[in-house]
Amino acid sequence: MQSLQKITSRFIPLRIENVDTDQIIPARFLKATTKDGFGKNLFRDWRYENDDEAKPKADFVLNQKQYAGEILVAAKNFGCGSSREHAAWSIQDYGFKVVVSSFFADIFKNNALNNGVLPVTVTDAFLQQIFAVEANDTLTVDLEKQTITIDATGATQKFDINSYKKTCLLNGYDDIDYLLSMKEEIEAYEKVNQQ
Repeated sequence: MQSLQKITSRFIPLRIENVDTDQIIPARFLKATTKDGFGKNLFRDWRYENDDEAKPKADFVLNQKQYAGEILVAAKNFGCGSSREHAAWSIQDYGFKVVVSSFFADIFKNNALNNGVLPVTVTDAFLQQIFAVEANDTLTVDLEKQTITIDATGATQKFDINSYKKTCLLNGYDDIDYLLSMKEEIEAYEKVNQQ
């Protein structure tokens, strides 16, 4: 995984509540066993008419040229539904590094963290402040400080994250990488306890 420390980016506002994992990545695309290529099918049924890539739906936010960036800002209850890890894969493969919402389903939140995507939970009021800014405005997410800032207004809010997952994201570690980073400490512990 790539490390994620601080990111300043434009964002894509998805003003839809209760987005479930089948809407994020439809079940018919779950046959692959690697993480590659899922991004092209992110929100597939909302992006295209009759599943035809030549017919993008103009009213869907991912198809609107005024929006871009590495941050997805979603309405309340993002990632509900089934526990498919493919939802996190598709978000990461599309190019999002951060997803912001006022509420995440627990399983989605854990899957995102395990796949290098930072889920940032904000209050409903702060979420509405983000939705109110212009398309070209940016957000800054500072993982070390655990803050998210609306750059145009200076409004800032703290967010919570598990300290272990924070360490992993800051260093670009998955669970195995984390253990390998502690190799010397583990070996020293084994030596002391073998005597």
